[in-house]
Parts: sequence; C-alpha cells; structure tokens
Amino acid sequence: MKSEVALGLVAWILAGALSASWAETPASGQLPNIILILADDLGYGDLGCYGQQIIQTPELDRMAAEGMRFTQFYAGATVCAPSRCVLMVGQHTGHCSVRGNAPANQRANQSLREEDITIAQILKARGYQTALIGKWGLGEGEEPGHPLRKGFDYFFGYLNQGHAHNYYPEFLWRNWGKVMLRNEVVAVKANYGADFTPGYAIKKVDYSHDLFTEDALRWVEEHKETPFFLYLAYTIPHANNEATRATGNGAEVPDFGIYADRDWPDQDKGQAAMITRMDRDVGRLLQKLRDLGIAERTLVMFSSDNGPHNEAGHNVQRFRPGGPLRGMKRDLYEGGIRVPFIAWWPGKVPAETVSNHVAYFGDVMATLCELTGAELPPHRDSVSFLPTLLGRFSDQKQHDYLYWEFYERGSAQAVRFENWKAIRKPMLSGEIELYNLAEDLGETKNLAAEYPDIVEKARKLMDEAHTPDPRWQVPGPKTSPPREANAQ
Repeated sequence: MKSEVALGLVAWILAGALSASWAETPASGQLPNIILILADDLGYGDLGCYGQQIIQTPELDRMAAEGMRFTQFYAGATVCAPSRCVLMVGQHTGHCSVRGNAPANQRANQSLREEDITIAQILKARGYQTALIGKWGLGEGEEPGHPLRKGFDYFFGYLNQGHAHNYYPEFLWRNWGKVMLRNEVVAVKANYGADFTPGYAIKKVDYSHDLFTEDALRWVEEHKETPFFLYLAYTIPHANNEATRATGNGAEVPDFGIYADRDWPDQDKGQAAMITRMDRDVGRLLQKLRDLGIAERTLVMFSSDNGPHNEAGHNVQRFRPGGPLRGMKRDLYEGGIRVPFIAWWPGKVPAETVSNHVAYFGDVMATLCELTGAELPPHRDSVSFLPTLLGRFSDQKQHDYLYWEFYERGSAQAVRFENWKAIRKPMLSGEIELYNLAEDLGETKNLAAEYPDIVEKARKLMDEAHTPDPRWQVPGPKTSPPREANAQ
C-alpha cells in the first residue's frame, strides 16, 4: 500500500512537471499536427507496398510512395493490449505495466496505472488538442487507464477489446457516455466482466469502422486551426471471434466491394474487403488534410498492433499476410511482431524512401518528444527516429537491442540485437533459438548450437530486460499455460 501511495505521489509530481516545464513552444515555430493510424492484426505482407499481390491497397501504397516505408519496424508485442501499452508509454514489455491480454477475472491488470505517462499526456501538456477514435483496451470505467484520464480530450469508440470484436455493436462510447446504435446483437456465453454483451449482430446497420472514419474527418476539420494529435485506432482487419465460432465467418464488412465476383469463400472476400475499405478511408483522411491546407504541417504515421490473425475463418494461404516472415499473431517469430510502418509528411519526410532502420512502437514516444520539444520521461526504452524521418540518416541513434515478452501458450521471450534474433520458450528457463535475420529472414535455421557465445549474450540480454511484476506471473514448468483471454 505504501509503495502504491509513493508511486501515486511520483505521478502527481511528474504531472506537475509536465504542465510546467514541458508546456513551452519549441523555438522552431508552429507545432506540427500528428496523426497515428493503427490497424488491428494487419500483417507485414498485407499491403501492396509490402508485397501483397491480391488485396488492393492503392491509397496506402501512394502514402508510402509519397513518404517513407520502414522495412524493420516492430510492434510492441504479439497481441493487442501489451503492444498498445508499449506504444503509449514508451517502455518494452519487460518494463511496462500491461504485458498481456488479461483474463476477465484479472481485467484490472490490463489498465494503465495512474503513474503511467502516455504520449497523449505529453502532447496535451504541449498545448495539443488530443483525440482517440477507435479501440483502446487499456482501461475502462473507473480504472485509472480510461483514455480521458490518460491525456485524451476526446474519445469515441471501444474501451474493451472484447467489445471491439463486434463491428456491429449495440453501442459505442463517446467520452463518458454510451452512443446507442441500431444494431441487434446475439449474446454468446463469454465472461469479459465488462459493460457490454459479447456476441455478433443479426441486424446490421451501423458499421463501427465507418463511424470512426466519419468522426475522424469531422474532428480534424474542427481542430484544423490548432495543433492536434489524433490516435485513430481502427479495428480492421481483426476478426469477430464470436461470429467465427457461431457462424464460421468472422470477417465482418458491409459489402465485398471489388471482390464480390471472386470465386472465393465469403470469409476470404470479407478479409480482403476489410483491408481495402480501410485503405480507402486512410486515403480519405489524407485528402482531407490536403483540402484543408494542413498536409504540410501534419505528420501521419500508419502501422499495425501485431502480426496477422487466422481467426475469421478465411484461407490464410491465399493472401500470405506475413509475406516472407515466419509466424503470425501470438508468435515471437518475425511474422508476429514485424509490422508495416509508413510515415507521411509532405515537404518534411522525403518521398519514395525505404528505411531499414530498426525501430519499434516504444520509439514513438521519444520521436514525438523530439519533434515537439518535450522532455522524454525517465526510464523509457525509447530512441527517437525523427532523424530518419527527416532524412538526417547520419544523426540516427540505434538501440542496443529490442525486447519482447509473451505470457500465453506457456510464455516466451525474444530479443533482437544487430542481425541476431533469439527466442526463449518458456520465459526465463527454456531453450534458446537463434536466427541470423540478414541471411535467414524466414527464421528457418536455428543456429544456437553453432554460436554458443551469441546464445549466451542473448540469455544475458533477456535476463537484463525482464523486470518481474507481480501482476504478470511467468508460468512455471508444472503449470498449465494461461488461457488466451478469450482470443483477443
């Protein structure tokens, strides 16, 4: 109890420092607008500019051509909640407070704490108007992690990530209140311990993704005169897991669009149509910035929270969403954590640029701090990649290593340093696999036996990076793997 009070006091003191010393405008002039667009379960190979051959993504391909495409960018984790926590607080999963998708009876573990400083809080203290539209998953109700308690002035969307499975929910949240929709939902037996009914719709009228897009376009236009930060957290192409279990098809979309006449199962048509629909709407948002005359002072970043899923009932082999990478969501192989990342800022981010800089979600905080003249909070695992974004490649600093943890399926750790990638299953005690990504991007050849010194270095880095947290217990050798939190 005393430690909790002490942490709360530290948070209060730090909050005071934020409002005082970080609130001055940088000497470089007007603060740029910032838009962070996050897809949900979009694979490294799901976009045309990353090698996709079937699903059409012309707007994101254009965004990449007009900006910078990263080839070695990583999510914060291989599942939703911890990845988004890493993104918000700038710490890897060995240090941050939300390290997994928590079971319903431990839902409080999935809330950010009072002392967790987010990028929204930092930017708000710099004078930004801040909005979250879409999926949150890091605190709800009276929990300290509610987005309106973590720096966002405005929120519209899903608080609970289980609620976010359903593209046709009965309601969405706007700030503190519910917005009732015209959909009718069939309840399924599931215990999320939250204020919603998990299930799937039998009357489908209001598609949440479309509502998010319209709300984002409106919000940007209303705030075009002042610096703003928009976190647009789409749920596409995550499956509606409950619909998959009940009907065999979890790829919910209003229509199949250009794929309607394909000789494919509906699940495959839906999966492709969802991604192309999201692509269209990213294009609409970029065009809105052009029409408003603010594109040249707006940095837009696009990425995905983890690797691709296989939970909609679709044929994963048809689209090869991981491209050349091994694994997918819930793996710490590259396919589970390496994600697309595109940066767009006309006149600032050099066009037609492909960067092989190694970065991850935690670096967004340091990047935005440097961009806006804010001080990076202490104890962050965050290296700014602003020099790369601005084409000052010789000024770019590098990580000594990147690190991930995973608490489902018996647990795992992974570390990347230089071109080496090591994975240990289970955490802390398992055998270590070793791969050379420069020569074996698909992680097909385990080199652990050939390079015992590199394995030992990887072991030390994993041990160094993991800080124990009583809320996130590492499964022992005689315990059963934790359940997967309703496959969120």
